[in-house]
Amino acid sequence: MNAIIRGKPDNLDEIGQRFERARLTQPVFLNSVPKAGTHLIRNIMRMFVHPDQHWRREYIQHALLSRSRDAFLADRPMISWGHMLFSDESAVALRDTRHIVLVRDPYDWVLARARFYLSDEFQGNLEHIKNGGAAIEDVIMMMILGAHGRVPDLKDVFSMNAVAWMGSSAVIVRYEDIVESLKDLGSKRAEAFFRQLLADCGLDLPTDWRERVEAGSDPKESRTARENLKVTVEVPKVLSDTHKRVVDFHAPGLRALLGYR
Repeated sequence: MNAIIRGKPDNLDEIGQRFERARLTQPVFLNSVPKAGTHLIRNIMRMFVHPDQHWRREYIQHALLSRSRDAFLADRPMISWGHMLFSDESAVALRDTRHIVLVRDPYDWVLARARFYLSDEFQGNLEHIKNGGAAIEDVIMMMILGAHGRVPDLKDVFSMNAVAWMGSSAVIVRYEDIVESLKDLGSKRAEAFFRQLLADCGLDLPTDWRERVEAGSDPKESRTARENLKVTVEVPKVLSDTHKRVVDFHAPGLRALLGYR
């Protein structure tokens, strides 16, 4: 599906200049299920990696892989980001890359996806459902079961963007663990979480890591943060019990596989 995300560029390149950032010795790819917090993990990691090693061309996706392969060159390591589904081509491209896959609780992901598709920031092939064009309950069902010929269903998205990578060397990171750590940055738990995340990217935890995390996670610097979306209709904060049962029917065992209860 072709889509355009509108909004102002962030100021994180300027903000990051106050930090002495490390250089990667191996390529890093921040992969994610779309609408699982891609901007959040990307913006945090930008505060730790030298700006010369930021892949700036575009979000890497399977359709763009042929022109993005130099993001994964071992002799010119970069940190890049995107939504890379599993395939023979992507497995070859990422073979020698440190690979992080960000996932989100499917229950909350459904609402985040609906919020995005119904926002002014999104331009694509579902414009007709905005501004009450479709009832919110029906929009949520589209986010679960897909919209024929327009957007893929939940099971397909999670299967090819997350589950298929679980059998590889990719490291699975849960969006909720990032959020919980951000809420309690002074804790040993948060320190352990970010130490491990950086280690999985081949980096050490600097002494000023909390300042860096706070700078990168500032919602004002994310075009797709919930606070910054201009949503055309009200979206529930919690998925209804009926919609939860539909998710469980459509993708049985998915939440448990990803570590959710």
